Amino acid sequence: MQEIFLNTIQDFNDYNGMETLHPLVSVLHVESTEHIQKSVMHYGLYAIYLKETKGCKLSYGRTPYDFDEMTVTSFAPGQVVTVEPNPDVPFAKYTALAFHPDLLNRTPLAKQMSRYEFFDYTSTEALHLSTQEVEIFQGVLAMIEQELHRAIDKHTRELIVSNIELLLNYCLRFYDRQFITREEINNSVVKKFIRLLDDYIVNQAASEGLPSVAYFADKCCFSTGYFGTLVKIETGRSAKDIIADHLLSHATQMLNDASLTISTVSERLGFDYPQHFVRFFKAHTGKTPAQWRAA
Repeated sequence: MQEIFLNTIQDFNDYNGMETLHPLVSVLHVESTEHIQKSVMHYGLYAIYLKETKGCKLSYGRTPYDFDEMTVTSFAPGQVVTVEPNPDVPFAKYTALAFHPDLLNRTPLAKQMSRYEFFDYTSTEALHLSTQEVEIFQGVLAMIEQELHRAIDKHTRELIVSNIELLLNYCLRFYDRQFITREEINNSVVKKFIRLLDDYIVNQAASEGLPSVAYFADKCCFSTGYFGTLVKIETGRSAKDIIADHLLSHATQMLNDASLTISTVSERLGFDYPQHFVRFFKAHTGKTPAQWRAA
């Protein structure tokens, strides 16, 4: 299995056998006649792929689905991705946008990149586009590509970056649509999360510590970022807030039992120290556990 390091746009273009038109950004159209090889890709730049091979096997989380729509996957600097061949679709066909973080230096977009949480989703949590969405996606890429074929001038970077931001904003919209259209699946994930959360607080918190979003994301077979967005869209609240709500609910139930000391309640809920539990409880109720008991 080969390891591939994509630290620069030149690396990216060389790997795909394409000419470099700009040192910090590239748009590629690839239709390979070679069989896909298993490899490990190390990303030092941002890359967004529109996979055009139809009929391939994809997954939503770790649940397999068959899709005919084109799919988008996104990677960010520091990510390591394993690529494995699909025997049903041996040849790759895709369009890709890659841009180096340096392209965004001293631009408003540089401060906004944390908005685009889909860069933290796994490749199995791909964005599945409708025909109309594909046209929009390709249209924005075409504007970026048009700039790359012009002579570089003082407007080039501003226009390219603004179109990259436009594309990222469309991806946000498309992901929101995908979460909404999968409401039934999302609802079952949230129900599983709540069930696992209450079970964890009762049976595992005392020995394993406070519950975390990452723990339940893994149990539901999603990346932390994708899971957090799914829960927020489905419930209107963050997964972290839901965990806090359930900890508080269990805390008040236990505090109703006068035989349990505050230290015991704190330990059973997974807090390392009773004072941490007291701060948590007061922050959410306005009272300390002792004051709440005395009320």
